[in-house]
Amino acid sequence: QVQLVESGGGLVQAGDSLRLSCAASGDTISSYFMGWFRQAPGKNHEFVAGGGWTPSNIYYSDSVKGRFTISRDNAKNTVYLQMNSLKPEDTAVYYCAAGPRITFNPLEFRSWGQGTQVTVSS
Repeated sequence: QVQLVESGGGLVQAGDSLRLSCAASGDTISSYFMGWFRQAPGKNHEFVAGGGWTPSNIYYSDSVKGRFTISRDNAKNTVYLQMNSLKPEDTAVYYCAAGPRITFNPLEFRSWGQGTQVTVSS
């Protein structure tokens, strides 16, 4: 089973950018649909972005479309989430996850990282 470790979170101001990384080990990310989720205090996991095996299999939530970009480097076995024009409502713990199929349901993802905190101040 693939193991995932996120990094790149931090405290930024509104309008700033961050790039999150998700390094995988134990298996190759090319075998999975890779997703990014976030969880704000008191809320459930929210699907943010997901990428599959071809460039056409890329999906974003409406709240981040046009600002966030998911990408993967199969050679480095790493998935990225480039976040631009950050807003205070983007504040959350961000998780990457690996799933066996294209899905936005967090229950269908088998492996999760430990999460990285993103805080956006106004």
